[in-house]
Amino acid sequence: MADKVPQESSARVATRIDLGKERLSNEQMHFIRHVELQQWKKKTQKLRGRNIATGLAIGAVVLGIYGYTFYSVAQERLMDELDEEAKRARTQGPKSGAN
Repeated sequence: MADKVPQESSARVATRIDLGKERLSNEQMHFIRHVELQQWKKKTQKLRGRNIATGLAIGAVVLGIYGYTFYSVAQERLMDELDEEAKRARTQGPKSGAN
């Protein structure tokens, strides 16, 4: 059973057309343009969704880096203030032979 060759059906299948060689009527050309436009719209909708997702991902990364930079700079300033307070405490403290 599996070695039977499928027979040709009478159903029409789409064939590639060379518009330079074949003469098509205005109605056929209009139909081809209409189908191509519908395919183009479908593809651009998918592409637009991907572009939006990519843009949001890149924006989130940029905002994350920006926020982390502010956070780390704020911590550095805090550490500098603590170092300055420690220096003042050492200089104002009692003088002894151990200092």
